[in-house]
Amino acid sequence: MTTLNERAAGIAARMIEHADRLRLAVHQVGGVTIIDCGAVALGGLDAGLHLTRLTMGDLGEVTLLPGPAIQVATDDPVRACLACQYAGRPVSVGKYFGMGSGPMRAVLGGEPIFDDIPGREESSVVVGAIESRKLPTAEVVESLLVKLPEGTKLTLAVAPASSIAGTVQVVARALETALHKLHALKFDVNQILSGIGVAPLPPMHPDEIQAIGRTNDAILYGGEVTLYVKCDDSAIEAVGPKVPSSDSKDHGELFANLFARYGDFYKIDPMLFSPAVVTFVNLTTGRAFRYGQSEPALLQRSFFGSLS
Repeated sequence: MTTLNERAAGIAARMIEHADRLRLAVHQVGGVTIIDCGAVALGGLDAGLHLTRLTMGDLGEVTLLPGPAIQVATDDPVRACLACQYAGRPVSVGKYFGMGSGPMRAVLGGEPIFDDIPGREESSVVVGAIESRKLPTAEVVESLLVKLPEGTKLTLAVAPASSIAGTVQVVARALETALHKLHALKFDVNQILSGIGVAPLPPMHPDEIQAIGRTNDAILYGGEVTLYVKCDDSAIEAVGPKVPSSDSKDHGELFANLFARYGDFYKIDPMLFSPAVVTFVNLTTGRAFRYGQSEPALLQRSFFGSLS
């Protein structure tokens, strides 16, 4: 059976083969292949679509829609989103910091979420992504290699939120944020059979904090997710109103302002990180449940207006 990492390796190989067209740069650092999607290289929209598929272990379709907007659809949402796409692996060595995602998390281990979901695996080919403005150094790649079996072939794709590709792959996390919020609310995410997530693609910003603000606002105030589940209606009704970002005490404020206020990403209410609208379609009963609402005025302020 093909592993998640082997599937992602196929995407990485295509990115390397078409690096010129995708405006990527490929480096070798400490025996690790680094695909620069926007840290120094320019990257682009197509690079962002490839990067997103890589972070999902090639288990989802990623589409650029009119609007513009990014849509993700998958029939394997738990593995694609929580075992792969979720940026649950901080990569911190000295002054270097980035958020690690992709199927490498399924091999590196150490994350409690894998106690509740399928996805842990062994693979001699390991592929991940790092959200960072800087390319990883030899010390950074060594910090990952020491956690992997000797001889592992590691590939890392890197892009900051302030790049075109980075903006695309962050906004493509609307579906992932809904699953992660449901897991935090103790909903059995293994009852989710398929999912679709869409969020508006904001204007890119060269400042990393402003870029992080816009990409998060796109999901918090414009993201819409549909989940196809098999469970009791009562399980949906018990948790549904708590899933949208509107259930958070920090809802209603632009993300860049929240970051400036708290001064620490991890002090922001974790219940905020979810889409604006979530619809559950229960395949057992045929009933559908919709919670939350989009906030176009907040998106207007974030994308085109003052942040004050």
